[in-house]
Amino acid sequence: MSWRDFWNGEHSIYVSPRHKALHYRAIATDLIGHIPSAEAVVLDHGCGEALDAARVAGSCGKLYLCEAAPTVRDKLRAQFGRKDTIVVVSPEEVEALPPASLDLVVANSLLQYLSRDELKALLETWRDRLKPGGALILADVIPPDVSPLTDASQLLAFAWRGGFLMAALGGLVRTAFSDYRKLRAQYGLSTYTAEAITALIREAGFADVQRPGNFGHNPHRMTFKAIKAAA
Repeated sequence: MSWRDFWNGEHSIYVSPRHKALHYRAIATDLIGHIPSAEAVVLDHGCGEALDAARVAGSCGKLYLCEAAPTVRDKLRAQFGRKDTIVVVSPEEVEALPPASLDLVVANSLLQYLSRDELKALLETWRDRLKPGGALILADVIPPDVSPLTDASQLLAFAWRGGFLMAALGGLVRTAFSDYRKLRAQYGLSTYTAEAITALIREAGFADVQRPGNFGHNPHRMTFKAIKAAA
């Protein structure tokens, strides 16, 4: 089983419907804060189920939702297929988008499931499809010194604030015996220091790398924002 297979199947990474709803609401709010204008064309790459995508689409001109897992794309099309401003695409279809057609690219909680070579290839794809001056945001990047225990404590804090603490406690127990834990043990998660990810971003042709607040509930992970450098 690969990470793509994991996300394509049934899993319990979200401990309850409330957890999932609050998670996607928070990500949507953070993403909206970076949309440059009401006419902007935005790509959310690795969007997951994107439950609050309609609110994001209401803040921009067009929203591309990219997801590698076919079953998740089917869910997205079933939920948002009738909205003219939302287009569901595969990673291969992102590569077919016209050059310099996007104003903003966001990849939240994606890099940990990619190899370094896969990330470098995606950085080139995103750069080529961004307009000059367009922005790239890599969010929820895991530093090497953040442990699963830290992630668990942040989930519990989020659950306490969100009113699903008991579900979170049960979910952590289930995760300990789940395919997610087995895959994490087998493949690991890609981690980066701030210096390493900044260097990769700059090497790909981006400039003005900044460190805004992280997307979502875990402040121990990192978000980076960069601008496509002029030719």
